Amino acid sequence: MEWSLPLVFTSALVVVTALVYLRGWLSLRNAFPNLIPGWRLAAFMSGLVSVWTAVASPLATLDHQSLTIHMLKHLLLMTVAAPLVLAGAPAFPLMCGLPKLFIKSHPPFASLPARWLRRRLMHPVLCWLAGTAAVIGWHLPVAFQLGMRSRWVHSVEDACFLLAGLLFWWPIMQPLPNATSPHRWSTPLYLFLATLPCDILSAFLVFCGRPVYPTYLSTTQLFSLSPLQDQECAGALMWVWVTFAYLIPAVVITMQILSPSNSHSSKSAPAATLALRSLNGSEAEVL
Repeated sequence: MEWSLPLVFTSALVVVTALVYLRGWLSLRNAFPNLIPGWRLAAFMSGLVSVWTAVASPLATLDHQSLTIHMLKHLLLMTVAAPLVLAGAPAFPLMCGLPKLFIKSHPPFASLPARWLRRRLMHPVLCWLAGTAAVIGWHLPVAFQLGMRSRWVHSVEDACFLLAGLLFWWPIMQPLPNATSPHRWSTPLYLFLATLPCDILSAFLVFCGRPVYPTYLSTTQLFSLSPLQDQECAGALMWVWVTFAYLIPAVVITMQILSPSNSHSSKSAPAATLALRSLNGSEAEVL
């Protein structure tokens, strides 16, 4: 495959990750039946399928012929694969699924410097900036053209979008602040502000009136679209997709915050539910 990670390597990595997670999930399920429900398993597996689709499926080989396909890959990695993987609460099942040879009594990532670094990396401002920087940076013509000319740079680009997506969605996947917290509105605002850079970029691609990326001027276009039409379609796809991907969760979270039962949920939740709510936060200590 010219423009993506080798199909065999990527497929093998996805399968191994899925098997390790499944082994750990079954082990945790036997010990704590209510800790990690089945929907988390389904979410994680769906996230892996989305990664494979974006990086190593036949769809991935078409992105050098269509900016729309290229944009679809980025959206799959950042707004579908990343939140689905995080929804699977992956750290605990993956750690439990590894052979005992790889599990140490004092893992290096549990050290004080590692925890300090984790707190800094997981700060919402940095997470927001990581997602925005990946979207804007890789769509600059210089970086975009470099990625299209080099298979390895293109692979780094795909990895950046996935990692930036994981960072971006991390604060969203954490338990909501208590209803009495002054920070309870930060999550909807976080999502709303994230739409603005994407809207600016997508509007530019739609309305600039000229092809931005010379690569597509010399390639065979899919769907009988001209390079400019393909660019406009890619921009429109990003505009609509990001609006739904970010604003719908913002509305749902806002409704949860405004719900009268929200303020009493932490008091009435059973022990298993409280453990589940803290799962994403506590699993980072393992990493």
